Amino acid sequence: MDEILLETETKMESAIESLEKKFNNIRAGRANPSILDGVMVNYYGSDTPLKQLANISIPEARQLCIKPFDRSALGAIEKGIYEANIGLTPNNNGEIIILNIPALTEETRKEYVKQAKQAAEEIKIALRNIRQDANNDIKKLEIPEDDIKYGINEIQELINKYNKIVDEKLEIKEKDLLSV
Repeated sequence: MDEILLETETKMESAIESLEKKFNNIRAGRANPSILDGVMVNYYGSDTPLKQLANISIPEARQLCIKPFDRSALGAIEKGIYEANIGLTPNNNGEIIILNIPALTEETRKEYVKQAKQAAEEIKIALRNIRQDANNDIKKLEIPEDDIKYGINEIQELINKYNKIVDEKLEIKEKDLLSV
């Protein structure tokens, strides 16, 4: 049973990590290199992550600077940013690509809060599924009924703990998104 509890907690921790990645992709009006995590560039015939082709820096709070290792990749990087549909327009000056991040309007802030809430709800559903699988695994064990009830209670305490973590992270992200 200890094995099931450990495995369940590991799965729940990875669900929280997944939530953090989703939250990083919801931008808060400030430059964050993780906005570009999903950008793939067609470089010499193969799709390559942008991070492997260039240095990404933040010269100002609302600006990302992309300096490719190979200057000939500038056009491909620009095209990759357009195709990623991240809502940013690249400015190419022949040496680097600059992405200006626009200030968020009240409407877009509320839309991003909705996205954050949706992501949090998806993770809570995943946590409930993990709990259900763990409870089923415990019930399959050939152990006394009291031990089964103990195991199920332990799983419930775990999900309560991780649901609270999700709520706290959502609250922090909401404050971040709604602050001007």
